[in-house]
Amino acid sequence: MGVEIKMGREFVDLFDKWAGSYDESVTGHDPQYRAVFDKYDTILNEVTNHAEGNVLEFGVGTGNLSKKLMDAGHTVIGVEPSQAMREATAEKFPDLTVFDGDFLSYPDLDVPISTIVSTYAFHHLTDEEKGRAIKGFSKLLPKGGKVVFADTAYKSQEEKDKIHQLAKDNGYQDLLYDLTTEYYPMVDVLKDLFEDNGFYVTFKQMNEFVWLMVADKQA
Repeated sequence: MGVEIKMGREFVDLFDKWAGSYDESVTGHDPQYRAVFDKYDTILNEVTNHAEGNVLEFGVGTGNLSKKLMDAGHTVIGVEPSQAMREATAEKFPDLTVFDGDFLSYPDLDVPISTIVSTYAFHHLTDEEKGRAIKGFSKLLPKGGKVVFADTAYKSQEEKDKIHQLAKDNGYQDLLYDLTTEYYPMVDVLKDLFEDNGFYVTFKQMNEFVWLMVADKQA
């Protein structure tokens, strides 16, 4: 029996359904996700500020980060597995190129990429898949190229347990389901994965859930 390859694709239906209300969620209208998206605009600005040159963005969603990157003068190429999200982005930003793909499967690019970015998406991959994705990033980027991600991660098992218990105590069933079914990693695991693939990486906590990760390719 073959191994099922998911690459985060098991979550596409969720994002197809979420496309119409995603922008409301990130602005705090859903109390369950208010803490997850706390300082959302600041987080996107931080990612944008670290970007250099041509940018490859994974998990474009409705294009909120893409717009900031384009406004900052970057050429942006997007990759997004959800058709509904791609359609929502195309309606908002018709000049943005967005391919159907994911962190592990995306078209060959005809422009050099200096920075790879993503927000609120890398947790869709298992830790093993994250490692394969980072290996691919290392091959794609030149020396000095960057990976700049912002996503939920845990500093420790104690912190993870505390966040899960708080969601349970507040009756946030949707959030708790997300936290227990998706692949939110430990910060130390991410550090090892990046370093194993030739990156120097730093982490900065942006809110209770989200960490900014900036990885520079060393060779």
